[in-house]
Amino acid sequence: MRVRRVSPGPLLGDDSAWTARLRRRVKGIGIEIGAFVALTLAFPLVLATAGVVDAALWVVRRKPWVATRLVCMAWWFLFGELRGIAGLVAIYVLTGGPLGRNSLRRRRLVYDLRIRWARSHLGGIRKLFGLTFVIEALEQAGPGPVLILMRHASIIDNMLPDAVIGHAHGLGLRYVIKRELRSIPTIDIGGRWVPTIFVRRASADAAAEAAKLRGLASDLGEGEGILLYPEGTRHTPEKLARAQATIAERQPAIAPLAARLANVLPPRLGGSLALLDESRGADVVFCGHVGLDGFERISDIWTGGLVGATVRMRFWRHPAEAVPDGEDERVAWLYERWQELDDWVGEQLARAG
Repeated sequence: MRVRRVSPGPLLGDDSAWTARLRRRVKGIGIEIGAFVALTLAFPLVLATAGVVDAALWVVRRKPWVATRLVCMAWWFLFGELRGIAGLVAIYVLTGGPLGRNSLRRRRLVYDLRIRWARSHLGGIRKLFGLTFVIEALEQAGPGPVLILMRHASIIDNMLPDAVIGHAHGLGLRYVIKRELRSIPTIDIGGRWVPTIFVRRASADAAAEAAKLRGLASDLGEGEGILLYPEGTRHTPEKLARAQATIAERQPAIAPLAARLANVLPPRLGGSLALLDESRGADVVFCGHVGLDGFERISDIWTGGLVGATVRMRFWRHPAEAVPDGEDERVAWLYERWQELDDWVGEQLARAG
């Protein structure tokens, strides 16, 4: 489904100097073009070498064929990135170049392009690794306006919001993402043409970052939603233990709530509470998923655990009026919902195990 309705929400400019921004984008695009050309020219040799490695590992350890899959995945990713850049150039020209910066048509086209871009990347991974998707209650993710709080467990689940929710409901999603992703040109450029926040995860001025998040909820309409990963980073058991210890030391009032979590990280309250407060009137959707756990890096995919995996997703929608007004009550409500998601993840992992 295509994105039909968008609202004049805020476009947040890049706070870096234009020279630094230009260097970053030229470098990023140059690396992707160079890598794509090099890999395409060397593809037969690289794929044959990967096949020899896979065959040897299959004979010795019965390890799934991963090297060949990773080579094909790298080519498909680079190809998708170049298609995305070409799509952004076409949108820029079709919507009036510099005169179309605030054009709602440009926003709608960028949202549509991003959905196709995410579905292309995720579709390639699904085909290459033989993934199976089982999705429950997807109808609860739309329509907008919605605030979507999603679990974060791998480098792959970044594709899920647009590829699954945006595609199913024609929703244009306003993202809260880490600044490091500006190294990917499609995200760096396209993210400035729709409402997007690039956050500093270790910022010394948490209040300023929260204020930016509040602006993201401005003019949120029926065809849009806000996507936030409340954990702030990918879950691992080690990160969970550290987070619980930190909360016990600095926020003893909520330490018992955080201590109950076993499969997800505690939600970071600054951004979550700011968006819950500013997006009043929007329903809140929680999204849990399992099957992509533990794939933080390419080296994790190399182990072979992704091959043939079943990815399960589940959505819970809560009406706007169910969100309490008081801050303490809202914190308790958020943790209660997050605990429900944690319990579901635990059940699914136990079943798969």
